[in-house]
Amino acid sequence: MGKALGKFVVVFNCSDQMDYRGLGKIYKGLAQSGSWGCFDEFNRIDLPVLSVAAQQIAIVLACRKERKRQFIFTDGDVVDLNPEFGLFITMNPGYAGRQELPENLKMLFRTVAMMVPDRQIIIRVKLASCGFAENLALASKFYTLYKLCEEQLTKQVSITFVKLIEDKIPRKTR
Repeated sequence: MGKALGKFVVVFNCSDQMDYRGLGKIYKGLAQSGSWGCFDEFNRIDLPVLSVAAQQIAIVLACRKERKRQFIFTDGDVVDLNPEFGLFITMNPGYAGRQELPENLKMLFRTVAMMVPDRQIIIRVKLASCGFAENLALASKFYTLYKLCEEQLTKQVSITFVKLIEDKIPRKTR
């Protein structure tokens, strides 16, 4: 979404090693720059740190809501505020080492549930929209093909393939 809107998005992989001081610096940087921050697996952070993080986030969001140009952060620093900033978190609940978010932190974010899409239905609709009358049978075959490719092919870009393409490009255009 950030790419489509032309926003700089910084992704942070959260762990139990993160502390409130480091998170505070990140929040201040995002607020000043107007960038978006995505905190991946936010519920891996320890519960005491999450409690302080909730207070820090609440201050930044309250100042944006009040349309302030500057605010005083929890550590006493005066921070310029760019209202274009954004904070997003992802969570994988139910795994070992994951925390339940405190209520004061839950209320600061809008919950969006995600699920794995039914690819066979998506393929069928695409085929039907292109005018294929036998879209059900074709969708089943394409689904099987994609599933096998996903299971058996590597996700890495083949260096051999890239080298092959480079060899086909004339030297003068490189």
